[in-house]
Amino acid sequence: MCNLYRQRTGPQAIMDMAKAMTSTVGNLAPGDIYPDYPAPIVRTDANGVRELALARWGMPSSKKAIFDNATKRADKLRAKGGAVDFQKILEFEPDSGTTNVRNTTSTHWKPWLEPAHRCLVPFTAFSEPGRDAAGKYRPVWFKLAGDDPEPLAFFAGIHLPGHTGVRKIKTGMETIDVFAFLTTDPSEPVKSVHPKAMPVILTQPDEIEAWMTAPWTQAQALQRALPDGALDYI
Repeated sequence: MCNLYRQRTGPQAIMDMAKAMTSTVGNLAPGDIYPDYPAPIVRTDANGVRELALARWGMPSSKKAIFDNATKRADKLRAKGGAVDFQKILEFEPDSGTTNVRNTTSTHWKPWLEPAHRCLVPFTAFSEPGRDAAGKYRPVWFKLAGDDPEPLAFFAGIHLPGHTGVRKIKTGMETIDVFAFLTTDPSEPVKSVHPKAMPVILTQPDEIEAWMTAPWTQAQALQRALPDGALDYI
């Protein structure tokens, strides 16, 4: 599962490739992006204008996942003899978000699959979890194949503006814009490192337009891997 990627392209290049008309991001600082970090996305605003904006990485997790986590926390409190107000625990159960979306047939994701909630997530490289010779975790990095060391492409994403919830207990309830991106079966060379999944990547103008505008019955065909060899190691 991709939980670390890199974005080193300036805002104008992103806007040009995505045909965005406005931007609210200012000067983007290049760097690595981790879950719950703010990151640039291209979305369609309430007026139908395509804009470059910032959102935090991680869509809301399912109600079942949050309920199960709250139940575990309540059980631990009961085991210690503490008083338990389960509804209050459930209301403030922290949810750091779900970064990758695979099962688009899930009722949890269906409300956010139409064009109003789709977005483009710019990146120049992404990683999948690997291991070194000693068996320790080591991210393995990939980019689009070719001579360009920092090629721009987009993940096919979904977003939710104005989501209210608890990301961390210490910060409490907050209202934020959030996003995630789709994954699919991997192609090579990603498959040799992480055989379960890879991000859905859009590289062509017609793919970008279809993702941002087409009905889901058409856009769902884009949830597929790039051909073998379209990506390369860094």
